[in-house]
Parts: sequence; structure tokens; C-alpha cells
Amino acid sequence: MIIPLMSNVVALLALLIILSTPVSTHAAAANSGLLKAKHEAETSRRIFFTAHEEIVAMAKMEGKLRVVTGLEPKNFKPLIDGFKQKFPFISDVQVDEIHGSTEAYQRFLMEIRSGQAKQWDITFTHLDFVADYIPHLKKYDIMGMADHGVLKIDPRMIHPIERNIVSFTSVLTVVPYNRKLISDDQVPGTWEEFLKPEFKGKKFVLDIRPLQVAGLVPAWGLERTLNFARKLAAQEPVWGRGATRMTTAVAAGEYPLYIGSNFSSIHRVMGKDRTGNLSYKFVEPVPARVVDQINGILDTAAHPHAALLWFEFLTSPEGQKIIDKYEPLKASVFNPSSAVAQATRGKELSVIDWDHTKKFHQYEKKISEAFGFPSAKK
Repeated sequence: MIIPLMSNVVALLALLIILSTPVSTHAAAANSGLLKAKHEAETSRRIFFTAHEEIVAMAKMEGKLRVVTGLEPKNFKPLIDGFKQKFPFISDVQVDEIHGSTEAYQRFLMEIRSGQAKQWDITFTHLDFVADYIPHLKKYDIMGMADHGVLKIDPRMIHPIERNIVSFTSVLTVVPYNRKLISDDQVPGTWEEFLKPEFKGKKFVLDIRPLQVAGLVPAWGLERTLNFARKLAAQEPVWGRGATRMTTAVAAGEYPLYIGSNFSSIHRVMGKDRTGNLSYKFVEPVPARVVDQINGILDTAAHPHAALLWFEFLTSPEGQKIIDKYEPLKASVFNPSSAVAQATRGKELSVIDWDHTKKFHQYEKKISEAFGFPSAKK
């Protein structure tokens, strides 16, 4: 019991030394921008640290971290090991998955609202419910601290308005197809080619959740995308649900092609495809969700400073490399060495950025209506 107490005392003394150490006139002038940023953050009732060492000192006193994530479980051990290697004083790290239907995310949101999720520090915020999570997140000015180098995070990975939510993965849309059922040159090279007569009548799979079609809105605008959705539905596709499940069905030869799967999902299924028939094509403009895994620190977090360091690690080259290996291929497009960044070079993209993320649920709702599906009535 004496050793942890002494560790906390040492960390606290270190923090006091950092805060009380005098600086030169030159250093003070150089830090004027940082102090101004802190003042602006605090005026907006946001929490702002002026030194990375402050965060580290507080994280040392916490020594723990609890994370809920949308990443695949095979990421957990390598990420935890890498994090502990970089920050060995955070020795107790637990990461749990929240995955599956939108109902699972809604249930977890209800737990947060009712105060039953206090054991967690970091929460994954589902794309469709980002706005619902925001009131329950701690108001750190992560953007401001990243802009001034206090946290080593690419500012493009941080929401520019909310400033306290971070995304460390990106997703591309591809069109999977089975080479045994359709040749490479017959696969549509544009989205409009799916509307040709030869593709009418159960010739391709279309997801009932219009995630991939909604990805065309940034490039095409909403009205053009809705018109395309109506014409797609008129092609009488096979309706399915779930990128991995539908891509696996294409690999098995149940269907010739699918609009469309994730770059990550197709590679995961290709790794298990013994026939070698599964392939994919980038159709431009390529829908690119540059914001995918969205995370925030809960307002009730017991270890919020350790959580800030977790964000810093996952957005670092080391963390991004692990995500590309084990997710796989979903590291952020803002990381120039990521598979997504390399795959998108020279291609026309339809970029779902932070602004479109806020509206994405509405895009999906309108496209579902364009498909002809009924909508819930209040």
C-alpha cells in the first residue's frame, strides 16, 4: 500500500514543479499563442492543458484505463501491449468490444444516459448516433491541444467543431465480385453502369442499409444520389444486410457482385477464400469515410488523462500500423503510410468528412425511402 501512495506523491510533485518552473522571456513570448488558446478554451468551458507532462503526471496517478471500442477484438492485445510499452505507468488496461446491430449501440447509449456506464473511460460513438453521445462526453479541447503540439494527434482526426471526439480509422467502398460468375471487364466501371439492362433482375446484391450508396452524396449531392437509389431499386437487386456476410456470399458463388463492401471487409474475406474467385474493383468516385471509428471520453470517466494518452497512441504511427495489420487496412487516410492512403492516390473520391458525418444518418434515411422501404412514423 505504501508504494502506490509514494508513486502518486512523486507524480503530484512533478506536476507542481512543471507548473511552477520559471521560463525565459523568449519562451514566454513563444508560448503566448498557447496561453491564448488555453484562455479561449476555458472561456468556452473546455479543459485545456498547456504541457504534455501535465497529462502524463495525472495519468500516472490514475494508472488504469477502460475502453469500449468498435475495433475487432484481435486488435486488443497488440494495441494494449504497444500502449503499455509507450506508457508503462498505465499498467491496468481493459478494452471491450461493442459491435453488431444498431440496437447494440442504442442500448449502450441508454446505459450512459442512465448512469450505468460509469466503469468506462472511452466510448465508441456509432456513426448514426454521434449527436446523441456528445452531451455525455468530457469537454476537453483536444483540437486546441493538438494544434499546439500538447497532444501529438493530427488535427484532421479531430472534430473541428466539437473538438473533443477523435477518429483514427478510415473506410473505402469497393465493389466485390466473383470472377467465376462475371469477368473483370464485365464489372461496372462507373456507378451508372449498374443501371444497364443486363444488370436487372437479381444480378447484384444491394444492402438494405444504404451505407455505401450514401457515401456518394459528398461528390454527387443528395438529389442525384436519391435519383440513383430509385433506379437501383428498379433494377430488382438481391437485398441483403451486412458487408462481411454479403461479401462472403459473393465469394461462395451465390451472387456475382455486390454494391458495395468495405476495403477492410473484402480483404478479410479474401484471406479466407480458397477458390481465389473473389476480387474487387474501385468504382469512382470512391466513397471514402475518412471519419470512421469515432471516440470520446465519457464525462464520468475515472481515468480521463490516461484516455487522452490512448487517443495519442492510436493516432500515432505505431498505433496506426497495428490497426492496418489487425483490423485490417483501416488506418486513417490522414496517415500517409496507411493502406487506405496508398489505395486512394490518384483516384476521384467522395469524401465523407466530419461535416457529412453529422448529416449521414439523414442521408441514409432518405435513401432508404428512395429504395421504397417504409419509414417509422411517430
